Amino acid sequence: MKISTKGRYALRMLIDLAEQKNIGYVALKDIAERQDISKKYLEQIIPILNRSGILTTNRGHQGGYKLAKDPSHITLGEILRNTEGSLAPVSCLEDSPNQCKRCKECATLPVWVGLEKVVNQYLDGITLQDILDQKINSISDYVI
Repeated sequence: MKISTKGRYALRMLIDLAEQKNIGYVALKDIAERQDISKKYLEQIIPILNRSGILTTNRGHQGGYKLAKDPSHITLGEILRNTEGSLAPVSCLEDSPNQCKRCKECATLPVWVGLEKVVNQYLDGITLQDILDQKINSISDYVI
Protein backbone atom coordinates (compact mmCIF):
# COMPACT_ATOMS: atom_id res chain seq x y z
CA MET A 1 0.00 0.00 0.00
CA LYS A 2 1.25 3.43 -0.92
CA ILE A 3 -0.46 6.65 0.14
CA SER A 4 -0.83 9.03 -2.80
CA THR A 5 0.03 12.70 -2.94
CA LYS A 6 -3.70 13.43 -2.60
CA GLY A 7 -3.87 11.63 0.74
CA ARG A 8 -0.66 13.18 2.06
CA TYR A 9 -1.65 16.70 1.01
CA ALA A 10 -5.14 16.31 2.46
CA LEU A 11 -3.59 15.33 5.76
CA ARG A 12 -1.20 18.32 5.70
CA MET A 13 -4.07 20.67 4.87
CA LEU A 14 -6.23 19.31 7.70
CA ILE A 15 -3.38 19.53 10.21
CA ASP A 16 -2.90 23.15 9.16
CA LEU A 17 -6.61 23.81 9.71
CA ALA A 18 -6.46 22.07 13.08
CA GLU A 19 -3.63 24.39 14.08
CA GLN A 20 -5.77 27.37 13.03
CA LYS A 21 -9.03 26.08 14.57
CA ASN A 22 -9.45 29.09 16.89
CA ILE A 23 -9.16 31.56 14.01
CA GLY A 24 -12.31 30.48 12.18
CA TYR A 25 -12.36 30.14 8.42
CA VAL A 26 -8.95 30.07 6.74
CA ALA A 27 -8.25 31.16 3.17
CA LEU A 28 -7.01 28.42 0.87
CA LYS A 29 -4.16 30.60 -0.39
CA ASP A 30 -2.84 30.85 3.17
CA ILE A 31 -2.91 27.09 3.65
CA ALA A 32 -1.25 26.54 0.28
CA GLU A 33 1.47 29.03 1.13
CA ARG A 34 2.18 27.63 4.62
CA GLN A 35 2.20 24.04 3.37
CA ASP A 36 4.02 24.76 0.09
CA ILE A 37 1.28 23.01 -1.87
CA SER A 38 -0.31 24.24 -5.08
CA LYS A 39 -3.62 26.00 -4.43
CA LYS A 40 -5.01 24.30 -7.55
CA TYR A 41 -4.13 20.88 -6.13
CA LEU A 42 -5.83 21.69 -2.84
CA GLU A 43 -8.92 22.81 -4.77
CA GLN A 44 -9.18 19.25 -6.12
CA ILE A 45 -9.07 17.76 -2.60
CA ILE A 46 -11.63 20.10 -1.00
CA PRO A 47 -14.77 18.58 -2.58
CA ILE A 48 -13.79 15.14 -1.27
CA LEU A 49 -13.30 16.46 2.27
CA ASN A 50 -16.51 18.52 2.06
CA ARG A 51 -18.61 15.52 1.00
CA SER A 52 -17.12 13.39 3.76
CA GLY A 53 -18.10 15.87 6.49
CA ILE A 54 -14.51 16.58 7.52
CA LEU A 55 -14.37 20.10 6.13
CA THR A 56 -16.80 22.99 6.05
CA THR A 57 -16.76 25.91 3.63
CA ASN A 58 -17.83 29.53 3.88
CA ARG A 59 -17.98 31.71 0.78
CA GLY A 60 -17.70 35.45 0.67
CA HIS A 61 -15.62 38.21 2.21
CA GLN A 62 -14.41 36.28 5.25
CA GLY A 63 -14.80 32.90 3.62
CA GLY A 64 -12.51 29.96 3.63
CA TYR A 65 -12.30 26.54 5.19
CA LYS A 66 -12.33 25.02 8.63
CA LEU A 67 -12.71 21.62 10.20
CA ALA A 68 -16.31 20.45 10.49
CA LYS A 69 -15.56 18.76 13.81
CA ASP A 70 -12.98 18.81 16.57
CA PRO A 71 -9.51 17.48 15.60
CA SER A 72 -9.87 14.82 18.29
CA HIS A 73 -12.78 13.34 16.31
CA ILE A 74 -11.05 13.11 12.92
CA THR A 75 -8.89 10.03 12.41
CA LEU A 76 -6.21 9.44 9.82
CA GLY A 77 -8.15 6.36 8.73
CA GLU A 78 -11.19 8.50 7.96
CA ILE A 79 -9.10 11.01 6.00
CA LEU A 80 -7.22 8.40 4.00
CA ARG A 81 -10.24 6.24 3.22
CA ASN A 82 -11.96 9.35 1.82
CA THR A 83 -9.00 10.51 -0.25
CA GLU A 84 -7.50 7.16 -1.26
CA GLY A 85 -10.65 5.12 -1.62
CA SER A 86 -9.79 1.81 -0.05
CA LEU A 87 -6.91 0.98 2.26
CA ALA A 88 -7.16 -2.70 1.31
CA PRO A 89 -3.74 -4.25 0.58
CA VAL A 90 -5.19 -6.37 -2.28
CA SER A 91 -8.01 -5.63 -4.69
CA CYS A 92 -10.15 -8.60 -3.68
CA LEU A 93 -10.74 -7.01 -0.26
CA GLU A 94 -12.19 -3.83 -1.74
CA ASP A 95 -15.65 -5.37 -2.12
CA SER A 96 -17.77 -6.78 0.65
CA PRO A 97 -18.64 -9.55 0.33
CA ASN A 98 -15.46 -10.65 -1.41
CA GLN A 99 -16.19 -11.12 -5.14
CA CYS A 100 -13.06 -13.12 -5.96
CA LYS A 101 -13.94 -16.53 -7.34
CA ARG A 102 -10.94 -18.01 -5.50
CA CYS A 103 -11.57 -16.49 -2.08
CA LYS A 104 -12.84 -19.75 -0.54
CA GLU A 105 -9.66 -21.61 -1.49
CA CYS A 106 -7.11 -18.78 -1.28
CA ALA A 107 -4.34 -19.69 1.16
CA THR A 108 -3.08 -16.09 1.36
CA LEU A 109 -6.43 -14.37 1.95
CA PRO A 110 -6.15 -14.55 5.77
CA VAL A 111 -2.78 -12.78 5.55
CA TRP A 112 -4.29 -9.89 3.57
CA VAL A 113 -7.34 -9.71 5.84
CA GLY A 114 -5.04 -9.50 8.86
CA LEU A 115 -2.89 -6.81 7.27
CA GLU A 116 -5.96 -4.75 6.37
CA LYS A 117 -7.22 -5.05 9.94
CA VAL A 118 -3.90 -3.91 11.43
CA VAL A 119 -3.61 -0.96 9.03
CA ASN A 120 -7.17 0.21 9.71
CA GLN A 121 -6.85 -0.18 13.49
CA TYR A 122 -3.58 1.76 13.46
CA LEU A 123 -4.86 4.64 11.29
CA ASP A 124 -8.20 4.79 13.12
CA GLY A 125 -6.30 5.08 16.39
CA ILE A 126 -4.58 8.34 15.40
CA THR A 127 -6.47 11.64 15.35
CA LEU A 128 -5.48 15.05 14.05
CA GLN A 129 -5.29 16.12 17.69
CA ASP A 130 -2.77 13.33 18.39
CA ILE A 131 -0.57 14.70 15.61
CA LEU A 132 -0.86 18.25 16.96
CA ASP A 133 -0.01 17.06 20.47
CA GLN A 134 3.01 15.12 19.20
CA LYS A 135 4.18 18.16 17.23
CA ILE A 136 3.88 20.41 20.30
CA ASN A 137 5.69 17.89 22.50
CA SER A 138 8.54 17.42 20.03
CA ILE A 139 9.03 21.19 19.82
CA SER A 140 8.98 21.65 23.60
CA ASP A 141 11.41 18.74 24.08
CA TYR A 142 14.08 20.49 22.02
CA VAL A 143 17.02 21.59 24.17
CA ILE A 144 20.09 23.59 23.19
